[in-house]
Formats: sequence, structure tokens, C-alpha cells
Amino acid sequence: MSDTDGPANVLFVVMDTVRKRNLSVYGYDRPTTPNLEDFAEEARVFEQAVAPAPWTLPVHASLFTGLYPSQHKATQENPYLEGTTTLAESLSAADYATACYSSNAWITPYTNLTDGFDDQDNFFQVMPGDTLSGPLSKAWKTMNDSDTLRGFADLLVKMGNTAHEFFAKEGGGDSKTPGIVDRVQEFVAEAEDDDREWFTFVNLMDAHLPYHPPEEFAEEFAPGVDSTGVCQNSKEYNSGARDIDDDEWEDIVGLYDAEIAHIDHHLGRLFDWLRETDRWEDTMVVVCADHGELHGEHDLYGHEFCIYDPLVNVPLLVKGPGLDGGERDEETQVELQDLYHTVLDYAGVDPEVGGPGVGADGEAAEPLDPARSLLSADYRDFASTSGPERTRFSAHAEGDLDDIAFVDYHQPVVELRQLESKASDAGITLETDSRFYSRMRAARRPDAKFVRNERIPDEAYRLDRDPGETENLLGADGEVQDDLADEDEDDAEAVGDVESALGVFEREIDGEWDDVGDEDVLDDMGEEAKDRLQDLGYLE
Repeated sequence: MSDTDGPANVLFVVMDTVRKRNLSVYGYDRPTTPNLEDFAEEARVFEQAVAPAPWTLPVHASLFTGLYPSQHKATQENPYLEGTTTLAESLSAADYATACYSSNAWITPYTNLTDGFDDQDNFFQVMPGDTLSGPLSKAWKTMNDSDTLRGFADLLVKMGNTAHEFFAKEGGGDSKTPGIVDRVQEFVAEAEDDDREWFTFVNLMDAHLPYHPPEEFAEEFAPGVDSTGVCQNSKEYNSGARDIDDDEWEDIVGLYDAEIAHIDHHLGRLFDWLRETDRWEDTMVVVCADHGELHGEHDLYGHEFCIYDPLVNVPLLVKGPGLDGGERDEETQVELQDLYHTVLDYAGVDPEVGGPGVGADGEAAEPLDPARSLLSADYRDFASTSGPERTRFSAHAEGDLDDIAFVDYHQPVVELRQLESKASDAGITLETDSRFYSRMRAARRPDAKFVRNERIPDEAYRLDRDPGETENLLGADGEVQDDLADEDEDDAEAVGDVESALGVFEREIDGEWDDVGDEDVLDDMGEEAKDRLQDLGYLE
């Protein structure tokens, strides 16, 4: 456990859909993140942070529970976090003031990701968060659960979605960061007026499609680009219904960079406020992305249908006790769910207040694992420490998984429905034995990665010499190709190590995937889940 003097406040920032490569704090040649560069002088910068999935819901559920997606089960196959005590619930039980501010449609009372937060606001374009919380949230859920009232609820949602698309097209869809920063300041001041330590979680959506940056930032990073004239729908490109040439990709990336710069500007404003009000020294600050983004690499756009490194090797900067500022860690592999343990460690909060393995709400709680706290001298040293059995596998005891991170991507039912719609409109038939219909898992260490695909051949890469993952080392038989192995004799051993680690993960977490037929991928999803996804605007 760490020792802290004074209040142990926590600011936890997720920059949604922000790719590590596009940050100047990580060496990008455009000045997208000058404030994060300044922050890095006081924080540790991690090069090898890995998200457990390539999209919002399962990643945030892992951040809030310390579990892998196959354990907390909040995926597109079942888009709810249930049966598990969250980080916010544990901190609230310890009398922390807790708040969650976001404009991400997955981080709402619908999915239960906001459980445990004293205050939450979703900052939606049309439907503000206070409409989706408290009594009105319960009324809204009642409408959705009623066959009689659901039609009226659907009508309201369709009107809201139409309005949102209009505002997004005009450039206002995701520009909520200024209001979120203002709200954080108000919440922190109110918490301290009540003499309470605070935990504030924010998700900033600017860099998520569609990209319509404020004019000041667009002029610097995408001068002359009309954001309404470029492809802002990844499904149109991924389905083959629309092509994007090099010039358009350059425009798209320029808009994306401008959105990142807008986030950085307001993070700088928030950090300056914490310093000016003498709160900075008493605050642990975590800044990361939940996943990245593809802009044509591997012939994909967005953050679905693959688990390549641009999506799962994410930025991570942490300011906290024992983490020397100005250090860049290029070797230690961090799993994002380790931040759950790091925050608990910093706050000195025991999540098992209801008894062994039981949280404050009576649900299962993941205990603090010292080998998963960035503040611990034993970080990632599983063999020399004891910890919770649920997220420790047999090979952890031998120290064989210290440098391994796992990625767990379930059936992408939401993206598939949208992709199929775009393909159908263009007269295109998608192959069901393709990456679009495939679940995926990976074991990754800094030098090598093995990807298990459900419907397409498995993949293996040497990340140390092929960071772009362009040369699949596996042949048709699933073995390392002889001609490539001759080039580097370590290939077979490196690939064998990560494949073996993935096998341990698969055997001990939930076994093999269930067979899925070629029929509609939503057939196995309950009607209530489909209705809720429609309400969130992710299904047509």
C-alpha cells in the first residue's frame, strides 16, 4: 500500500478514441498535446499500456472493476455491467465524493457504468445527463420496459437522434469538453466545502467520430478542410460502400488531430486550475485513452473489427506518489484494468467491506492486488505477492505472465448491424467468414503478439521489428513460416510464448467460444438488450 500525506484526491481522465501515435507527448511531429507534454514533466509516461478491448463499454467496465471483459461480461453481446462492485461504489462507501462526467452514450445509467457515482452527467447534445439520472432515468427505463409505452419512447429517441445528427453535422455533436471541465471544477469545490476527498472520472469524446473541431483548432491542423465534405461514417468505408483516397485521409487525420488538440487545451485549463487553487499536489492524475483509432491501416476505419496495436496500445500518463515525474517507461507492460488497483491503493480503500470478496453493495468485489498497482514496488511481480485468484491464472504463480497483457474482443453485434445496413444499401454482400463477424483475443508483450481469430486465420507479429503488424508470421498451417523463422531464429520462440500465454487465458477465463451460426448475429441477444441498444441510438 502507498502512503500519502493530506487528501488523496483522484482525477481520472479518459480521452476517448485517442491514438497514441497522434500525441506530441509521444513524439508526434504535430503539436497536438503541448499541455500533456508539460504534464509529462511531473508524470510517468508509459509506452506499453494495453486496453483489454478496442471499444468503450468493456474497457470502462474493466477500469471500474479490475476484471477482463470475459469476467465482467459487459460486452456487445450483453451491454450491461452487472453483479460486480465498481470502483466508484467502493470509494463512495469510504466517504469519497464521486462524480462521472461524459458525453459517451455507453457511460450512462442504462449500462450501469455510472453506478456508485454521487453525481453524473452525460452532456448529450439533445438529452442532458440530468434527464438520464435520478427519477427521470427511472421513468425512462420504465417506458422502455413497457410494451405499451415503448413506442412513445422510441419516437422520442428517434427525434433525439435526428436532432443529434443535425447538430453533429453542423459541428456541435461532441464539443462538450469545455462544459465537462467547468462541471469538474464545480464538483471539486463542492466536495471540499463538505470536507470530503473526491474522485472525479471524465470521458472526453472530441476525438470520436464525427470529427468537427472548433474553428481555432481546425485552422491550425486542418486548414481549408470542410469537415462535412469528408467521410465521417466508418461503416461506409469498412463495408466497401465508399472509398477514401490519400488526400481525404490526410484531411480526416487533420481534423482528428485538431480534436485532440482541443482536448489538450481544456486539460491544460483544468490542470492550471488545480495548481492555482493549491489542489494539484494532493491529487493523483491519470490520463489515458480507452482505445485508439484506425485511419486506413489494415484497410479499416474506426475502432472495430480488429485488435491491432493502434487500437489497443494506448497512451497512459500517471502522476502519483512513487512515480517520478519526467520518466518514460518503455518496457513495463500495463493493463488498463490495473488502474482500478492503483486508485484503490492510492486512496487506501478496501473494496471488500462486505466481507471477503464482497463489496459495499453486497455484490462481488475484486480485491486489491499489489502486483497490479502502479504505486507498488511489486508491480507485475505476481510470483512474489499474493493476490485475488479471479484475475490471476496458474502461470502467474511462476512469473510467466508478468509481461503479458490480454485483449478480449467479443462479438461486435452493434457495428455489424450498422455495417450490414451500409453494405446492403450499396448492394454489397459481406462474407460471414471474415473479420467483421469474428471474435478475437490476443496475448501481447512488448516484442510479440499472438491473435486468436474466430472466423479468419490466427495472426502473430514481432512488434519490436514490425510495429505496424504488416507481416503475419503464421502460415496456412498456423505455424511460424520457415522462411521468416530463418530470418530471425527467435520468432518461433517469441510467438510460442505469447500463444502459450493466450492458451492459459482461454482455458482459465471461460473456455472456448461458443459456436455462432451464420445467421443474424443478434439472434442470441435478448429483446430487452436490443431495445436498449436502439434507445442508445446504436441500432436502427
